[in-house]
Amino acid sequence: MTDIKGRYSIKYLAKKIIFVVFTFSIIISSALDAAAASRIKDIATFEGVRENLLVGYGLVVGLNGTGDSLKDGHFTKQSLLAMLERLGVKPTEAGLDSKNVAAVMVTAALPAFARQGNKIDVTVSALGDSSNLLGGTLLVTPLLGADGQVYAVSQGQVAVGGFTAGGDGETVTKGVPTSARIANGGIVEREVKFDLASLKKLHISLRNPDFTTSRRIAQAINAFLGTDAARPRDPGTLLVLIPEDYANNVVGLITDIEQLRIEPDQLARIIIDEQSGTIVMGDNVQISTVAIAQGSLTIRVTETPQVSQPGPFAEVGETTTVPRTDVAVDENQEKKLVVVNEGVTLQDLVNGLNALGIGPRDLITILQAVKAAGALQAEIAVM
Repeated sequence: MTDIKGRYSIKYLAKKIIFVVFTFSIIISSALDAAAASRIKDIATFEGVRENLLVGYGLVVGLNGTGDSLKDGHFTKQSLLAMLERLGVKPTEAGLDSKNVAAVMVTAALPAFARQGNKIDVTVSALGDSSNLLGGTLLVTPLLGADGQVYAVSQGQVAVGGFTAGGDGETVTKGVPTSARIANGGIVEREVKFDLASLKKLHISLRNPDFTTSRRIAQAINAFLGTDAARPRDPGTLLVLIPEDYANNVVGLITDIEQLRIEPDQLARIIIDEQSGTIVMGDNVQISTVAIAQGSLTIRVTETPQVSQPGPFAEVGETTTVPRTDVAVDENQEKKLVVVNEGVTLQDLVNGLNALGIGPRDLITILQAVKAAGALQAEIAVM
């Protein structure tokens, strides 16, 4: 009786162990799939939910002799005269000869759904011949949109990240002292009208257009909603019809769609920056069977001139320089031919090329040659 109970306990324990291992395997597999996938929020945007760029022209005052030179006819001088006249001051042009004022361009980004009274950051950049905006104050500057309407106004103390110091013999400059920033220096005065709640359909734009990714997003949305509400229109745009369950809750629909995860597809691409010798390759770069041999011819010419002079107490002769030239030729005989098999991974490709002792700049030439041979299944983009 005891033996039967023991066998029963062992079988029960074995089943429990198998169940736990199987469950743990499913959890690990799901975690790996989730790690490889990306949220729709990170790879796409919703049409209409965007920033609007603003720009304005203003004056920065209070500079310590680093402002614009107020020459006759200079736009900074004209702007200063016009501003003072609006304030009821009528100065003479002869009295405006200080360098404490600088003309600047003010730029900002109006966030989506920004309301009146919200504050935004602005960037101030010198427009004239000012050398430094340190210590300056931006006067009230209207910020215009693309339609010419004023959407915000800006004013405040500018914060400069760089500086310039020096004298007659040497000058040290760090950063860009002619560009500054004002945190919360702009106040929104006009709102961009966009009624999100009344939409009947949504347009989703992919940041990196791709047919496969667009279709996967549509499939994920349809599986979540249980209807065929989403369909791709082109590689970069999807149309989503708002279902009845979300008729009065468009924000909730966007929130649910943003959190869906899909695995984006991408084109096999190699980015090459020839100036810096930088190479960036994706993990889906594949090559066919190809033989690669890399070698270089190095010629070194060394000049070691020697001095020739007559012996001691010689009555004739003069001291001259005798040229001595050494020429050495290195053909890199140790370089070998390497065969790269079809379907190798990126890591195998890198390891194989590193085995040849190939540097980044030589690798650029090799990749271009392999592409010309038709053995590289990837697009090469040269910056």
